[in-house]
Amino acid sequence: MKKIFILSILFLPFVLTGQERPVLDIMLTNYQYPFEVDFFHFRNQHQELKMAYMDIQPDKGNGKTVLLLHGKNFNGAYWKTTVDALTGDGYRVIVPDQIGFGKSSKPMGYHFSFQQLAKNTKELLDHLSVDKTSVLGHSMGGMLATRFTLMYPEMVDKMVLENPIGLEDWKVVAPYTTVDQHYVNELRATYETTREYQLVSYYDNNWKPEYDEWVYLLTGWVEHPEYPIVAMNNALTADMIFTQPVMYEFQYIQVPTLLIIGTRDRTAIGRNHVRNKSVRDKMGLYQFLGKETQRKIPNSRLVELDNIGHLPHIESFELFIAPLKNFLKD
Repeated sequence: MKKIFILSILFLPFVLTGQERPVLDIMLTNYQYPFEVDFFHFRNQHQELKMAYMDIQPDKGNGKTVLLLHGKNFNGAYWKTTVDALTGDGYRVIVPDQIGFGKSSKPMGYHFSFQQLAKNTKELLDHLSVDKTSVLGHSMGGMLATRFTLMYPEMVDKMVLENPIGLEDWKVVAPYTTVDQHYVNELRATYETTREYQLVSYYDNNWKPEYDEWVYLLTGWVEHPEYPIVAMNNALTADMIFTQPVMYEFQYIQVPTLLIIGTRDRTAIGRNHVRNKSVRDKMGLYQFLGKETQRKIPNSRLVELDNIGHLPHIESFELFIAPLKNFLKD
């Protein structure tokens, strides 16, 4: 009976909706990640920062490391099933929260760029004495994985892009949204509006109770008095994504690359502000973008997952993990 009670308590956070759960502080100190979290302390842009990360060692190592890079609307916690599968195959897995996200510092006045985030990540790996790794990036993490690979090709064994954003240059068709406008929009975020966005954009109106966890992690702090700091970080990283495309440099990637693309994905930043319907309807078509990107990246492979959206490793883990494992062990 005691074991059953403990299990029910552990499961409870995953079945309650965001409105019924505690308000999160902006460092997520009152939210437990699936693995032990450590912090890399460093000074950057005249600020003392700390970068949260999980460094998960396998029971029987194969001598290889995989770096997992999260998307903008997420943090390292959503990689749990991926970590379990990879460590089960002997990989050491490192999962950072980028500065501005998750349990990492939320600095004021920080200049966010993919180059800066890549350099921060490189310094973390140096701190952990990692000189070679495979890199897997999802969504915004795919843009960061691309930048990291271009900056530090000697460190990257293989690169995997899971439904990366930035496969098209939205700023040539969509009007610019200022940081101030992004900030106002972030201040208006609620559990309900965020869930609705993910329902339509990520899951094609097919919601599962376990998806609530990722909405909670994104909105559980909106009632916290320091939430405006998070909102400004979110606004600045949204500007980074829109104004710093990496698609023009895919041709320079030299490491073996795997694209895992859920073809139902329709993510396109700024599409709602495009007045021309014919242009708007052509944005975010991943059934075409995946193929176009694969042709741009030398020595790359494409795995398309039909009727899967923006989060293959959440929506259909078995379809996602099989090609990932095969690619990493080749």
